[in-house]
Amino acid sequence: MQNEKEKFKENFIKRCIVFTIKILRFADKLKSNRVYWPIADQLIRSASSIGANIVEAKASSSRRDYLHFFEIALKSANETKYWLIVIKESDIEFRNEADSLLHEADELSRVIGSSVLTLKGKK
Repeated sequence: MQNEKEKFKENFIKRCIVFTIKILRFADKLKSNRVYWPIADQLIRSASSIGANIVEAKASSSRRDYLHFFEIALKSANETKYWLIVIKESDIEFRNEADSLLHEADELSRVIGSSVLTLKGKK
């Protein structure tokens, strides 16, 4: 059972990395329109923070610290969803790709949110 749990964690980290790479590529496309420069920068920050905080949690010194990193990752996932919705609703050119990324961000946030609830003993 422990082996499956560790495998899930490693796969989730890989999924976060792939998501960040997709966001980087998407943000590069956004930068063709100057209006999106600040949003693209913020999107990169929030999306890359998701996986970074999950990885950082692995080196936590306490359960409380571990939970804190997961809470930050969840906040970053929610911020990422916000920026993707703004892009999706404001520009038809980027709508489909933003929607696809939004779906993945939503799935990541659900997994992280579930972990936060488990860590808090509410699940």
